[in-house]
Amino acid sequence: MPNHSIAPTMLPPARSHWIRQIAARMAYQMPLKAVGTAAFMLLFFWAYFGVLRNPLFPVTEMPLIFIDAWIPVSGLAFPVYASLWVYASLPAALLREIQPLVHFGIWMAALCLFCLGIFWLFPTGVPPAGIDWSLYPEMAMIKDVDASGNACPSLHVASAVFAAIWLARIARAMGGRRWVSGLIWLHCLAILWSTMATRQHVALDVLAGALTGAVFGLLSLRQALRSASAGDL
Repeated sequence: MPNHSIAPTMLPPARSHWIRQIAARMAYQMPLKAVGTAAFMLLFFWAYFGVLRNPLFPVTEMPLIFIDAWIPVSGLAFPVYASLWVYASLPAALLREIQPLVHFGIWMAALCLFCLGIFWLFPTGVPPAGIDWSLYPEMAMIKDVDASGNACPSLHVASAVFAAIWLARIARAMGGRRWVSGLIWLHCLAILWSTMATRQHVALDVLAGALTGAVFGLLSLRQALRSASAGDL
């Protein structure tokens, strides 16, 4: 009986080269990346919930605009919303030099500190959604843990846009085609949608978060490209 399986050596050259690049990049400084990412997330959640529970001033409720009426609540939004934590970790996992890796970490930390500072000094929250969250068990868990504060700018959105800018450039450095960048940005847009479809944020939060993430992402990428020995990521 003929064997129709495809051995790794029989993969198309372009695909084989792509897989080798991903494997080599992820293997580079893997212990440092793993420990650094885990430590960063632990510190972030400690600071995030500390600010959420101890705002400096009373919380201001964010207003709704016409865009909010376009996006209904969806149970499908939860896995997309949760995927941010993998999505935002991918640039660091795929970087192949220590200097860009350090720049990514520093600028991501700066982005988080900037948003947390705004949350603490100018606390905002989303208006009540008027939804029985018991109908959406997975989202009820978010609502129990993450209250309606820390709204504007959406740090969830800012992190997604920041990561997308880096991922698109890394894909370009790896010789990825346009559809790869398209998928990167499609996933980013899906995360933005999910923040509203879970009622974690309103449209103004998302717009402010996207602008914040774009500014930090572009500035950080420019600095990282200057420091990269190969002239690219």
